[in-house]
Amino acid sequence: VPYTDEAQLADIRLETRVNGEVRQSDRTSRMIFPLRKIINYISTFTTLVPGDVIVSGTPTGAGARFDPPIWLKPGDVVEVEADGIGTLRNTIADEA
Repeated sequence: VPYTDEAQLADIRLETRVNGEVRQSDRTSRMIFPLRKIINYISTFTTLVPGDVIVSGTPTGAGARFDPPIWLKPGDVVEVEADGIGTLRNTIADEA
């Protein structure tokens, strides 16, 4: 069911998976800045359109924080899922 209530948007579960393994799982309610404030700020210097992606930081579980670090490599599949919104899926490609 898509989110329609602003209160619902303030507490969305976000999950990041790499090759199906959960690396990050948290909620928007735990962000330093609420989504509404982030969107308001970005809108002061650019026009947001459907399909835009806002990158605002990361909870624990990022590869650089592992000991030893775990970096993405070509062929890895990264999925970021937001409950009620959908899943963004990308395959990592070599820069070459």
